[in-house]
Amino acid sequence: MTNQPPWWKKLLLNLLSSVIFYTTIPLPYVNGLEFGGVARFALLVGVLIGGILGLCDTGMSYLGIPILTRSALVISLGIGITGGLHLDGAMDTADGLAVGDPKRRLEVMADSATGAFGAMAAIAIVLLKTAALTEIEENRWLILMAACGWGRWGQQLAIACYPYLKLSGKGAVHKQAIQSYKDVLPGLLLLIGISGLLFLIDSQQRCLALAMVIAGSAIATITGAWFNHKLGGHTGDTYGAVVEWTEALFLCALTGF
Repeated sequence: MTNQPPWWKKLLLNLLSSVIFYTTIPLPYVNGLEFGGVARFALLVGVLIGGILGLCDTGMSYLGIPILTRSALVISLGIGITGGLHLDGAMDTADGLAVGDPKRRLEVMADSATGAFGAMAAIAIVLLKTAALTEIEENRWLILMAACGWGRWGQQLAIACYPYLKLSGKGAVHKQAIQSYKDVLPGLLLLIGISGLLFLIDSQQRCLALAMVIAGSAIATITGAWFNHKLGGHTGDTYGAVVEWTEALFLCALTGF
């Protein structure tokens, strides 16, 4: 009979596995890492990434770097931290959806070569994020955390609610880890708490805090549902597309507040 590690150690190992899987953050190798359930911690990793981006943005602000340059650097850093994992999925998804024959879409998405529509999708996502973030002058660190969090929550919701279209692949592992909407409720509560933190910091920002919850949950839900409508399910690529488009549209929505 093998000795099971204490629950807190197992939790930390699972979180560490998720950070290694979803980011390029250099971490030392630790025995006992398991990558089967990394999707359950994707939202926490997203909040961590958003926190890093917010910290860097705040530091650049103190150095007097203009907001447009800061925004471009922050978005570029986000791509670097994730290794372009989700952006690559968004590009492959765009190439697949551009195919007129629905039966060939998965085949095109599996092709490692990037097509014209994939390149255009990447450009659009980066431009939307940079432009929207430039228009947001206050509470940028908290908004970045929320954006990265809602993107991963949308991914988790898509995993839980829609069928996986391939028999194998990285996404199949995620589907086994998240099988019910109950698995995404803790993440939803966390994101509501992040928005509530804005209200605690400045009670006059209650409209923005409410908008963060409404826009984040609505965009994350609709984005996953739209890709399901177009493809009849999801793949690892569309999970990445949900993350990227949710982040971009969320930031765009908040420019009105």
